Amino acid sequence: MSSKTGEIFDMQLFKRLLKYTKPYKLVFYFVALAAILLSFFGVARPYLTKITIDEGIVPKDYSQLVFFISLMGIALILEVVFQFLFVYYANWLGQMVIRDIRTKLFKRMTAFKKQYYDRSSVGRLVTRAVSDIETIASVFSEGLFMIVSDLLKMSVVLIVMFYQNWKLTLLVMAVMPFIMYATRVFQKKMKIAFEDVRNQVANLNSFVQEHLTGMKIVQIFGREKTEYERFKKINDKHRKAWIKTVWYNSFYFPIADIASSFTIGLVVWYGGMNIMKDANLSFGVIVMFLQLIQILFRPLRQLANQFNTMQMGMVAANRVFKVLDTESYIADEGTEEIKDIKGNITFKDVRFSYLKGEEVLRGISLEVKAGQTIAIVGATGAGKSTIINLLSRFYEIDEGEILVDGVNIKDITLASLREEIAVVLQDVFLFADSILNNITLNNPEITREEVIESAKKIGVHDFISSLPGGYDYNVKERGVMLSSGQRQLISFLRAYVSKPSILILDEATSSVDTNSELLIQQATEKITEGRTSIIIAHRLATIKKADNIIVMEKGKIVEQGTHYELLKKEGGYYKKLHEVQFASV
Repeated sequence: MSSKTGEIFDMQLFKRLLKYTKPYKLVFYFVALAAILLSFFGVARPYLTKITIDEGIVPKDYSQLVFFISLMGIALILEVVFQFLFVYYANWLGQMVIRDIRTKLFKRMTAFKKQYYDRSSVGRLVTRAVSDIETIASVFSEGLFMIVSDLLKMSVVLIVMFYQNWKLTLLVMAVMPFIMYATRVFQKKMKIAFEDVRNQVANLNSFVQEHLTGMKIVQIFGREKTEYERFKKINDKHRKAWIKTVWYNSFYFPIADIASSFTIGLVVWYGGMNIMKDANLSFGVIVMFLQLIQILFRPLRQLANQFNTMQMGMVAANRVFKVLDTESYIADEGTEEIKDIKGNITFKDVRFSYLKGEEVLRGISLEVKAGQTIAIVGATGAGKSTIINLLSRFYEIDEGEILVDGVNIKDITLASLREEIAVVLQDVFLFADSILNNITLNNPEITREEVIESAKKIGVHDFISSLPGGYDYNVKERGVMLSSGQRQLISFLRAYVSKPSILILDEATSSVDTNSELLIQQATEKITEGRTSIIIAHRLATIKKADNIIVMEKGKIVEQGTHYELLKKEGGYYKKLHEVQFASV
C-alpha cells in the first residue's frame, strides 16, 4: 500500500481509512444525510428570493411578500441547524477515528522489536503518532463530507439554473471548464507540495527532539554554533516547503475570484439586455442567478482547499499506515503461561546477528540452574547484553533454542515471560513522574506500603525519604533531578517490587559514585537472594561471589568457572582482565 507522489487520489488508501468509521456508521450516515439536505437548503433561499421578487414585490402583493419571506426564514433556520449538526458530527467522527488509529498505532509500536527502534528516529515516530494522526481527522471534518456537500450543492444549483433559464446557464458554464482545469492543476501541484511539507515537518521534529534530548553533549563539546547552523538549514527547507504551498494558493484563488466576477458580469449584461427588450426574463430570475453563481463558484473555490486538506490527510494516513504495516515485531504465538517459575535457563547453540551475515553470537551454549547467580564478562561488543536481550525476546534468534524451566521461550506468551524477568540497565530511564509511579510503573497491584517495605529491605528507604515529598517527589523528564547513582537505586527497587523469578543486572554499577555503589552492592545482595540472577559487569570486584562466571570474546564463550577457578588459569582471559583492573587501582 503506497500513495504515489503526484497522484491525485489513492482509492485503496481511502477505502482503508473508511474502515475505521464502521463502529460509528450511524453517525457516518447522518453526516452524509445532513450534507445532502444542506445542498437543497442552500439553493432554496435564492429560489425563494426569486419568487418573492416576481410574485410579491413586482406585483406589490403584501401577503405574498410576507408568506415567502416567512418561508425564507424557515429555510434559513433549518440550514443553520443542519449546518451545526453537520460540522459537529463530522468533527466528532474524525476525532473518534483518529483516537482508534492512534490507540492501534501505539499498541503496535509497543510490540516492535528493539531492532526497529535501533534504526528509527524517535522524532519521526512522534510525528506519526501526534501531528500526522491529527491531520487524518481533517479528512472527515474538512475533507470528505465537505466535498460531498459542495458537489451536491453545485449539482442542485445547475439543475435549478437549467430549469429557470438554459441560456443564462450556458453563459455560466462557459467559464467553468477554465476554473475546473485550473483546480485540477492546483490539486496535483499541492499534492506534491504537501508531501514535501510532511517530510520537512518530520525532519524538523526529529532534529529538535534529538538535540533537546542531547543538549548536554552539544554544550559540553561547544557545538552550539554548528548545530544552530544545521537547524537553520533544516528550518529553511521547512519554510521553503510551506512557501511553495502559499505560492500555489496565492496564484489560484485570485483566478477563481476573477472568473466568478466575470461570470456575474456576463449574466448582468445578458439578463439586463433581455429585460430591456421585454424578453421573457424576469428581474427575479436575474437576482436568483446572481446568488446562485456565488453558491456555485464558492464551493468550486473551496473544493481546491478541501482537496488540499483531503490530500494532507491522505499523505498523513499513508505514513501512519506504513508504520502499522511494519512487520518488525516479535511473533507472540506462544500458548503457555508461566507463573512462579524455578528459573532454570538453558541456551542451546544459539546464533544471532543484528545484521545479516555479521554474527554477534556464534553458537552459545550455557546452563543456569535455578537460584544461581552467574556473571558474564568480556570486552565491549563480545555479545554480553545480546544474551539478555534474547532471553527477554526483544530480538529473535537465528538458530538454536533458549529454554526456561525446560520450555522453549517461543512457546511462552510474551507477557508471562517478561513478567518473570526484571532487568536493571546501566542507563536508567525514569519518566517525568513521582518516584512511586516510576517504581510501580502504575501497576495497581503494587501498593505504596509494599514499595516502602521493599525499599527498607534493600536499604534505599532513607535516601527516598530524604527527598522533598519522599515517594511523591517528581523526578522530572528522564529523572534529571536525581544523580546517576540515585536513579540506579530507583531501578533496583523497581525490579525488586516486581517480584521476578529471573533478575538481570546489565552494567548496573559501572557509572555510580562510591557512596551509591555501597548501597547498590547491598541492594544487589538482597534482590539476587533466592532467585536466578545474571550479572553483566566490567568491575570484577562486584562478581566475586557469583556461582559461575562466563567469559565471552567475539560472540563465543571462551572460559567459565568461579572467580577463584578462573584466576588459577595461566594466561586466561579473565585472569588478565583481573590483573589489569587490579593494577589500575
